[in-house]
Order: sequence, then structure tokens, then C-alpha cells
Amino acid sequence: MSTDRETLLGLSLGTVPTSGAELFETAVLAEQVGYDSIWASEAWGHDAFTPLSFIAAVTSSIGLGTAIAQISARTPSTTAMTALTIQGLSGGRLQLGLGVSGPQVVEGWHGVPFGSPLTKTREYIEVLRLAMSGERRLEYDGSVYQIPFTGEGSTGLGKPLRTTIREVPAPPILLAAIGPKNVALAVEVADGLLPYLWSPTRWELAWGDALAAAKPDFAIAPTVLVSIDDDIDRARDAVRPRLALHIGGMGARGKNFYHSLVTRYGYATEADDIQDRYLSGDRDGAMRAVTDEMVDDLTLVGPARHVAESLSKWRTGPVTTLIAEPLDQHSLVELAHLW
Repeated sequence: MSTDRETLLGLSLGTVPTSGAELFETAVLAEQVGYDSIWASEAWGHDAFTPLSFIAAVTSSIGLGTAIAQISARTPSTTAMTALTIQGLSGGRLQLGLGVSGPQVVEGWHGVPFGSPLTKTREYIEVLRLAMSGERRLEYDGSVYQIPFTGEGSTGLGKPLRTTIREVPAPPILLAAIGPKNVALAVEVADGLLPYLWSPTRWELAWGDALAAAKPDFAIAPTVLVSIDDDIDRARDAVRPRLALHIGGMGARGKNFYHSLVTRYGYATEADDIQDRYLSGDRDGAMRAVTDEMVDDLTLVGPARHVAESLSKWRTGPVTTLIAEPLDQHSLVELAHLW
């Protein structure tokens, strides 16, 4: 894996704008001020693909990415159809970011078993690549996916099919992962990684071993909160709730991947304090326990000059695309100018 590559600037939509006019304005503005790509996510509201189709129609060159589309929300063949459709309509601008989400969403919203995330992810990508390639009819016999399906309840009439979209190149596949095993899987089966809470100064402590085997063109595209404000304390406070939520409240004690990640960075004491306060119901205390050092390391905040200095750290590491999630339009435009 090379650490001497040009770093591109992407834009995360965060919470997708609720009106077409607002989404139009954001997409056109992002392309005009110089963002290389724009990324949509999904949880249990807006899906990740529909906004990208809209953006493809109102822009001409900006890249399109899902960060992330949930694996359990669609069969791999459905994802293949959707990805190839957007890829064709946009002129090849799509990057397909996938993730397993969590059991709360997978079982609580989609109503399917969470299962073994590593096995499901590996098989999903294998089926997805076969379906998108169009090289042959789709046949797969795995522990999670069997295509054609011949199990209990089948009619026996299923037949191997080959996609009718054969002139469109398959988009690159990136995986959302932060745990060592998940990151190692991404290095093995995907074209890139979509991490969260990336540290440009301590990444090797948590990611170094897993990323050592990555091929030279392996993409690394973390999503980073951005708040550009002349009052650095106000800017830090603006991102603290999100950091406290992920480190303290995303998962149970002992089963919080974000807590484990920042612990590997060397913030073990701080992470425990944040989690203890958050899980005890003291959300304000959890936010206060997110130190200035952590905020400045994991996000881009403060006056423009301070952010510009911080950006140099992101450019010198292995990050290929910094996916910025600005908290307001001023930060969106100012970051592009600083970049």
C-alpha cells in the first residue's frame, strides 16, 4: 500500500436533504467548488442510491459513491442491477461502498438474521462481482447464498441467468470496516476501505498490520466531520455529540467497535470515561469527556488557518479520498477553498 498518492476531496451528504431543490443546490455547488465525489448513506430513512441517481442527472463530472449501502437491505443481484444502472446512466461515475450495518438495523428494520458478518460479506461480494461481470450465467453455492435457489420452498424452476447490462464496466467495491478482521477482509476481497473515526496521526496503531497487505491501488476513503468556525471551542463542541455517540453509545459495553478503535489509537482512558458516562445516561458528561486532543485528531474543526494546517496530516498518509461531512454550508465551501 502506497502512502505517496494524491488525496482527493469527497463530500458526504450526511443526512440527505429532504427536498429536490436542496439536493440540487448541494450537488451543483459541490461540483462547482471542486469536490471530486459526493457520497450518500442509508440507515432506515433515505436509501443511498436514489439521491445519487438524482445527482447524476443534474451534474456532469462529479463522482458518485455510496458510503454506505447496507448489505442486508438487498440481495447481491439487486445491488448488481442498481449499481450497473447508475453506472451506465452516469457515464461510469459510481463507487460502490458496502457495509453490514449492525444487528439493531438488520434484524430490527430489515427483518433478516444478522448472521456471520464476515461470511456474509465475503459471499455477497463474490456473488455481486459475478452478477456485475456479465461474463457467464450466475451460479453460486455458498453457506449464505445459493443461486439458483433450490432449498426448501423452491419451485425447482429457477435457472442461471446472465445480466443483460454487458457494456457497462463494474464499479469499484469499497467496504466499510474498522475491526482488524473486517479490514483484513476488505484488503482481500474489495477495492478499497471506508473507515470512520480515522486518525491521520495514529492510524498505524490500529490499521497498520491489516493494511500492510493491501495492493498499491487500494483506496482508503474515511468520512470526516468538518466544522470551520473562527471560535475553535464552538467548532469542537459542534462535533462532540457525534463522537460521544459513536464511542460511548454505538453498541454495548465490550461490543462497541468505535470504542475499540480509539482504544487502539491510545485513547483507552478517554474512551472508557466517555462510554461509562454515556451508558449511565449522562450524555452531556460523555460529550465533555471527548477531549480537545481527540476532536482535533479525528475531525477537522476550528478557524480556517487551523484546519488548513490539519489538512497537511491527511495528505501525507495513505488516505486516497477524504470524504468530508461538513456541518454547514459555510464549512462545505470553505473546506473546498482550503483544499
